[in-house]
Amino acid sequence: MFSDIGVVAIGRNEGSRLEACLRSALRDSPHVVYVDSGSDDNSVDVATRLGADVVHLDTNRPFSAARGRNAGFERLIKNAPELKFVQFVDGDCEIAAGWIEAGRQTLSEHPELAAVCGRRRERYPDASVFNLLCDIEWNTPIGETRACGGDAMFRCDVLQSVDGYNEHVIAAEDDEVCVRIRQQGWKLRRIDHEMTLHDADMHRLSQWWRRSIRCGHGFAQGFAMHGRPPERHFAKPFRSVLVWGGVLPLIAIVLSWPTRFLSLGVLLLAYAVLWAKVTRTCRRRGLPASSSMIYATSCVGGKIPEFIGACKYGWRRLTRSATQIIEYK
Repeated sequence: MFSDIGVVAIGRNEGSRLEACLRSALRDSPHVVYVDSGSDDNSVDVATRLGADVVHLDTNRPFSAARGRNAGFERLIKNAPELKFVQFVDGDCEIAAGWIEAGRQTLSEHPELAAVCGRRRERYPDASVFNLLCDIEWNTPIGETRACGGDAMFRCDVLQSVDGYNEHVIAAEDDEVCVRIRQQGWKLRRIDHEMTLHDADMHRLSQWWRRSIRCGHGFAQGFAMHGRPPERHFAKPFRSVLVWGGVLPLIAIVLSWPTRFLSLGVLLLAYAVLWAKVTRTCRRRGLPASSSMIYATSCVGGKIPEFIGACKYGWRRLTRSATQIIEYK
């Protein structure tokens, strides 16, 4: 049990996954805050029974992960202002045994680090092809990194110095706060240690589609905020979404009648070349052939919904309408 670190968990209708999450948090820290985003199951009762401090988000304002993490961190610091570190975790994740100690030790031994994260794994990668895709996505390189995901351990004073998460960012909010932290000269690191078990619980194509839309929204918003040099945040993926999900399909459709639909064939061939390129890259990373092909199919097929997500952001910005989270569960 470590008294100088607190845990903030956020969730909405996570069911039994929340209980596993909070039990793993309370195992290592006496300071655990659970932020609930309008759950209509027994999430609040479970958190209260286990002994977590519960924060209810006002339902009159749009929910977002960033808003939830800020509210939880604010409550945490109010209750225990002496805390040095904070571990953020999503309610559908269970913190691995030994992670809190490993993350805390890394930050203590490396004063140049603002945050540290470890390996996130999918709990049931074989339950669906979509769960498998998430498991592949979580498998990122070890070492210095430009961003941490939703599960990460931060220095409290550093997070306070950048005013926490930006609550207007509804996707990839973790990447965005890391940009501002790095701009202050801090470094981030991913270490080779099990951190969390995640349960994506994705079993339908519609879930994958909406998740891809959210991803495209995140690329567009992130690029709009920090896309200029030298940061060029999300410049490459956003450009890829525009070209492969918007420009090339539009050209192929416009030229389909004059070319007697030959342009559509050329577009499919271009997608096939991109698919082969992504597959080859995954194989070089050590992924099995089957997983590489599945991941490549998702990357190529996801360009269209990602473009839709980018357009959603563009429309919201143009009309100055309020941002709403894009849920896939």
